[in-house]
Amino acid sequence: MLKTRMVMMLTIIGTVGLLSACQPQKKQENKLEESAASAAEAEQPRIILDGRAEPLRLQLPECSGKNCPDFAVERLHSNQFVLDELIDQAIVTQLQQSLGEEESTKPNASSVVHTQLAASQATLAVQSPAEQLQTQVQPYLTQFLKLNEELNTLGAKHKMSLSISPKILNSTPPLATVVLNSSSYLGGAHGASAQNYYNFDLEKQKVMNLKDIVLNKQYPALNKLAYAAFQSWIKDNNLANSVQDYEQTWSFKMTNNFYLGKQGLILQYAEYEIGPYVVGLPRLVLPYAQLKGILKEQYIPAEANLNASSAVQPE
Repeated sequence: MLKTRMVMMLTIIGTVGLLSACQPQKKQENKLEESAASAAEAEQPRIILDGRAEPLRLQLPECSGKNCPDFAVERLHSNQFVLDELIDQAIVTQLQQSLGEEESTKPNASSVVHTQLAASQATLAVQSPAEQLQTQVQPYLTQFLKLNEELNTLGAKHKMSLSISPKILNSTPPLATVVLNSSSYLGGAHGASAQNYYNFDLEKQKVMNLKDIVLNKQYPALNKLAYAAFQSWIKDNNLANSVQDYEQTWSFKMTNNFYLGKQGLILQYAEYEIGPYVVGLPRLVLPYAQLKGILKEQYIPAEANLNASSAVQPE
């Protein structure tokens, strides 16, 4: 009996010893697995926007001379297909705003656009993205050329022109930014131009609005900063005797057209949005130092934080 108990005790002691010996090994294995996971995460490639603007192949008539109409449209061709499609849609919208409004009183020209657009829908499914956009743009080119003929008939001597082109401003997180530049002269006293910014969250695969990057309940504070910048802009450019006088004609309004610049949040306005044609395309700059506690931290560029830190000198 005593012998049996001794054997059992030795067996238990041996088992405990084996388990104790295994535990450090398991801990070591867990550490190795965690290190491997961290290394794999660190080695994961950073998502960036890589692309270029490519011109559409549009059917322009042969022409010679200085007053030949100029119609040029470029699309974004990048590694982010969702963004490419969004910019394509923005190009069509810009054409509608430029040519559709100009031709709103000319039902014949307008019906040409709608008829050609309807006829082209059946072919879009079998075309490449560039070919699809070309098919959608071609009717607007037809309308543009008809308008040019009408102006020539009236004796106009100025060259008709329209150009739309995207450009990548920032290709890395927190937001990749593409600006869509457009300019046109469609008759009248002067031409028109526009700059529209598209801020794309590469991880979420969506375009971000201004409110998306602002902390909860902080939009009124951002609006207040923007209004202060608007007042300074009026004074700095001597646009009126006082802000009150200026605002009787051109009142302040917030815009969703923005991008994250090197010095701060840029609010970009359109022609005639907060000022007369002579001021062009106004922009207001809100320094990042003023946006602490207003913008979400992840949308303040890293270099802005570095600059803020370096500006504080130790005593």
